Amino acid sequence: MLPHSSSGLLTGQRRYDLDWLRIIAILLLHFYHTGMIFTAEWGWHIKNNETSYVFLEWMYFLSRWRMALLFFISGVGTSYALGFRSSCTYVKERASRLLIPLIFGMFVVVPPQIYFERLFRGQKFSSILEFYPNVFQFVPYPEGSFSWHHLWFIAYLFLYSLLALPFFLYLRSAQGKRLINSLAKLSIYVFGLPLALAYVALLVAFPPGNQNLISDWAMFTFYFLLFVFGYIIHTHPDFWQQIENKRKLSLKLAFISIVVINFMRWNDLEPEWSYNLPNSLYLSLNAFNSWLWVLALLGYGKHYLNRKNKLLAYANEAIYPFYILHQTFIVVIGYYAIQLQEEIMLKFIFIVVVTFFLSMGTYEFFIKPYRITRLLFGMKEKKTKPIHKEKSILISMPEQA
Repeated sequence: MLPHSSSGLLTGQRRYDLDWLRIIAILLLHFYHTGMIFTAEWGWHIKNNETSYVFLEWMYFLSRWRMALLFFISGVGTSYALGFRSSCTYVKERASRLLIPLIFGMFVVVPPQIYFERLFRGQKFSSILEFYPNVFQFVPYPEGSFSWHHLWFIAYLFLYSLLALPFFLYLRSAQGKRLINSLAKLSIYVFGLPLALAYVALLVAFPPGNQNLISDWAMFTFYFLLFVFGYIIHTHPDFWQQIENKRKLSLKLAFISIVVINFMRWNDLEPEWSYNLPNSLYLSLNAFNSWLWVLALLGYGKHYLNRKNKLLAYANEAIYPFYILHQTFIVVIGYYAIQLQEEIMLKFIFIVVVTFFLSMGTYEFFIKPYRITRLLFGMKEKKTKPIHKEKSILISMPEQA
């Protein structure tokens, strides 16, 4: 049984499975960004001369659900956070955990990526010190050198946290709780309909691939809905019961739909990219496919991963700084690795391993021990005394306990 109040709404619980899923998704992001160096057809900051369609299919599959899952889990974390924080305290916490690391990242973490991309594309600088003043011209990337790059997730999450706050506060009211109780009577698959509508209405006009907010309204809306769904679904036990009970069905439907999508991709049967019925149906299928993968992963995660150990406690704190750092190390190490005369897989493995240890080493020796670096990377203050009383570690992107 899940703990809940007389209204049926959840009052709070430890959900280690969601922490595990979040950690796994971000570790896969490390593989994903490394793989982008070797992926055929898709552009990236640096590219190996030889690319692979095997990597393309792997990247395509991960892109179906990876960020969707992270935004959903972030919504769940927000639901938990607002359960014991005032709205004012919550906004301050979001600024501390999201806005500060974003600003720091845009001025310190991201610029080396742009510098090495410029070198890769043939521009000449005597050193990164000659390049660095370009950042302060505040000309948006790619024309300029001011960007949030992979930290777009943090930027979007901060905006979502503010935009959705009035609605989340409404859901805490008596009327809002009645709405949630009513929604809990519906099939969990119904949530795929708004996602499909977002794709159909916006994706043609705003194609995916450029997370600059201004021209990314389709995916901005899609991920915002998933963020809101995470909040709503966490508040009622019936949602989670459905997700767990229907995990096998969700996985089967996700697999069948991705087979159909890939068959159309591989045989040039994708509809014309415009506002027409065939393309609307195809986009709807893609939206539902993402939702089905999220449901399947949540269902199996709840069934098998809701357990803790020391590794989870360590990874829970380390994963956010790791996320902030990882792509910079990938681009820097990748810039030199692609110049080696080695097979693709050897280069891939080399970059993955070296950048993982560089990211974790930087966290362990330069971020974790110091108060200022913990602040800059969105971490909580270091505990001075051991605390024996357990707290929930369910988190959005940064830990929210």
